[in-house]
Amino acid sequence: MSPRRLAFFDVDGTLTTGTTLFRFLRHYLAALGHDPQVYEQRRQRLKAMTAIGVPREETNRAYFANFRDADAADVTELARSWFAQELAQGGFLNPSAVDALHRHRSDGDTVVLVSGSFPAVLRPLACHLGVVDVRATEPEITDGRYTGKLLRAPMIGPAKADAARQTAAAHGAHLTDCTAYGDHLSDLPILNAVGTPVAVAGDPRLDRHARLHRWTVLPGAPEPPELPLSRQGGRHAHPTVSP
Repeated sequence: MSPRRLAFFDVDGTLTTGTTLFRFLRHYLAALGHDPQVYEQRRQRLKAMTAIGVPREETNRAYFANFRDADAADVTELARSWFAQELAQGGFLNPSAVDALHRHRSDGDTVVLVSGSFPAVLRPLACHLGVVDVRATEPEITDGRYTGKLLRAPMIGPAKADAARQTAAAHGAHLTDCTAYGDHLSDLPILNAVGTPVAVAGDPRLDRHARLHRWTVLPGAPEPPELPLSRQGGRHAHPTVSP
């Protein structure tokens, strides 16, 4: 009997050419009626945290403060419309990684998305790719609204490796029979946890590590242009959106 095999895919920079968190935030803030400068200010704030060495897990937590008091149903609706626009514009998916994902599915492997992004944004992508299992950062939702906090640690770094172990155990698979794909040095824990790690080019530090250990390296792809913005306002607006 053949061993059970799982293929774990990071999302941002691996399956997608752009960062889902930032591209959706831009769309979301515009839908609330904010000027583009508001998005730029918030993105720069998060980038500044990274620049001074704040751990990626903490900048991820800070990101979700942008959704404090947001109606969960509205966020889900906006995420669907955002992803549809990304697909219509083109260039948002990395062909090399998507082709690898489809090969795994054709071979009968179970594909799992493992991402620091969050379910509302990832579900449309997973549906498009025919993936059922998604392990993601989980924002806290109370009474149908985001609180701006997380239920548990972000799905970044060691949390991805833990998720892979738990998922493999649930499927009766051994991680040595599994494959993982990632594009950033923070993906090393999950890449090191599996039998077949695959890097997606883009992070020079991970690229060097992959070459040193003779891992397969898939090509990355350039980020597409930003989507045109449409300011909707109206029922999507809510009183508290700033961190």
